Amino acid sequence: MVGSQLALHALNTGREARVVTAMTKLKQYLFRYQGHVGAALILGGVDVTGPHLFTIHPHGSTDKLPYVTMGSGSLNAMSVFESSWRPNLTRDEAVEMVKDAIEAGIFNDLGSGSNVDVCVITKGNVEYIRGHSQPNERVAKEQSYRFAAGTTEFIGSKAGAQAGGAAAMDVSA
Repeated sequence: MVGSQLALHALNTGREARVVTAMTKLKQYLFRYQGHVGAALILGGVDVTGPHLFTIHPHGSTDKLPYVTMGSGSLNAMSVFESSWRPNLTRDEAVEMVKDAIEAGIFNDLGSGSNVDVCVITKGNVEYIRGHSQPNERVAKEQSYRFAAGTTEFIGSKAGAQAGGAAAMDVSA
């Protein structure tokens, strides 16, 4: 959708599109559908003007900040950024801070996932670190939760045809 528009833009102008151009195209698309697309995005990149980090909300509004969070665990992640972020972090310090922020979201929000993937964007390079941390690994169950047939008593049933061909069950015996 936006990738093809950015490729056409690069062909027409003879240079790579800026990050702000990608952000503008994404926010215009989301604004057009007034939140019905349901995409909450974080857009990051490096262009001729330097590094950029944006949030794009489902209705098309945007923010540009030195650190951003989105999603169900975003408040927990934001608390880590607010307490740990400082200008000029090293790459390793930044990756560790992002890992801690995502883990704060995982541990304090039931809707968040269970592993940490990190993407490091530098000028001319994108590095995906999949499975950087897996704080909630599945373990074997302590016991079996299978029950033998007949364990739960069944009182009885009466099936009858209802209007429209649906069946009903009366368990009030």
